[in-house]
Amino acid sequence: MSAFDELMAHDRVTQALASVAGRTGWDQETVMPEGAAELRAEEMGALEEVLHARRTDPRIGDWLEKAEAGDGVGEAKLRHIRRSYRRNTKVPEDLAVAIARQTSRGQGIWAKARAEDDFEHFTPTLSEMVSLKREEAAALADGGDLYDALLDDYEPGMKGAELQALFDRMRPRLVALREKVLGAKIAAPLDRAFDEAGQLALSTQLAEVFGYDLSRGRIDKAVHPFSSGSGTDVRITTRVAPRDPFNCFYSTIHEVGHACYEQGIDAEYALTPLGSGVSMGVHESQSRIYENQLGRSRAFTGWLYAKMRDQFGDFGVTDEEAFYAIVNRVQSGFIRTEADEVHYNLHVMLRFDLERQLIAGTLEVRDLEEVWNTRFAQDFGVAVDKASNGVLQDVHWSFGLFGYFPTYSLGNVYAGCLHQALRAAVPDLDTQLAAGDTQAATDWLRENLQRHGGLYEPRDVIARACGGKTPDESPLLAYLEEKFGALYGV
Repeated sequence: MSAFDELMAHDRVTQALASVAGRTGWDQETVMPEGAAELRAEEMGALEEVLHARRTDPRIGDWLEKAEAGDGVGEAKLRHIRRSYRRNTKVPEDLAVAIARQTSRGQGIWAKARAEDDFEHFTPTLSEMVSLKREEAAALADGGDLYDALLDDYEPGMKGAELQALFDRMRPRLVALREKVLGAKIAAPLDRAFDEAGQLALSTQLAEVFGYDLSRGRIDKAVHPFSSGSGTDVRITTRVAPRDPFNCFYSTIHEVGHACYEQGIDAEYALTPLGSGVSMGVHESQSRIYENQLGRSRAFTGWLYAKMRDQFGDFGVTDEEAFYAIVNRVQSGFIRTEADEVHYNLHVMLRFDLERQLIAGTLEVRDLEEVWNTRFAQDFGVAVDKASNGVLQDVHWSFGLFGYFPTYSLGNVYAGCLHQALRAAVPDLDTQLAAGDTQAATDWLRENLQRHGGLYEPRDVIARACGGKTPDESPLLAYLEEKFGALYGV
């Protein structure tokens, strides 16, 4: 067996064990009894210990020196393993295990604090997590920027300064659009309750309409919707709010975008370094284009309006155009995951700034809630009324996912580029969406992006799908200004 084959055999087992760890995390978020939290933390720590040992096995260095790839696919596999080995060997095993245990404990403590609107209950746990992530970042950074070292886990090659420049270009146009829209007449929200069974039934139909293969997946409920897994086992979660069915429907479509990316990867890449999405920014491009450019389009909401009438009867909306306005209602709300397309990126920018300060040590966890509330009032013109609407609304920091938040906006930027290319490739897209037919759109995304998995670098796979054009923010901003300018007459 060649060095390349030995390395791939070793990595295949590591990939399989990582899948087991991921499924254990899914279980914790969906069906694990509350009293099992401490045991689960030990289990996750034990799994991480095994995984870290495999990822830092000295034989990997020897195999990498001797391995000959033979083709571009093999070179891509080596690129991913080389990067993983370089990063993992910098992090001491005891630190990796401590982070895994703290992550498992932190989720349950965050959920309880959120339910009770008590940030102080979460403060010691978050402080410990920030301390551990600073330590990890220092090990990875080699004297460089700590935040960049963590960001590289989610968007390889991206730098905080580059994201800051991107956000600085985006913010003025987003704020200007927001001010124009909020000065116009805004559609009233839905004003009745929608039963849970009906919401879940329609959300399952939406998942299938967007191409989610339920023979290789499932839909459950969670406090914070997410997607988990790859290949033949890709699971999603959603949530239900009695008076806000769009929360359920668009959370489902969003997570289906993630899941379809994983289900759409070339089957030959399963249990290899190429068998999952290449970055979180690219992943978010799929969830956001499914949710927004497709799912919130005038054409598709016309179809959804009819389906809601079938499911719930007359629910007080007079016609398709009124329904389209309600789906795309702009307001300065508290919750990022429920934010309209105009406000969404402003939510992300707030979190990006605060988490950079946390990792840099210029902001301490004990001051985070006050700083969050002050910044939110400045950015959105609304005073935060409770912690679950503010600093406790997102699960990410309890999991130690520092560097993850900016990939949401990066995903929006990528989605804007992909949408522009998709429209050119499928000129009758609106006619198809109006009939509830997303196949041409989802097939195009699968062929041009999803099937490649980790074969190309993040920005390269977007550029390839867009005819070689380097991705930038201009298509997204033009789309937002055109859509909401027309919708609100501004």
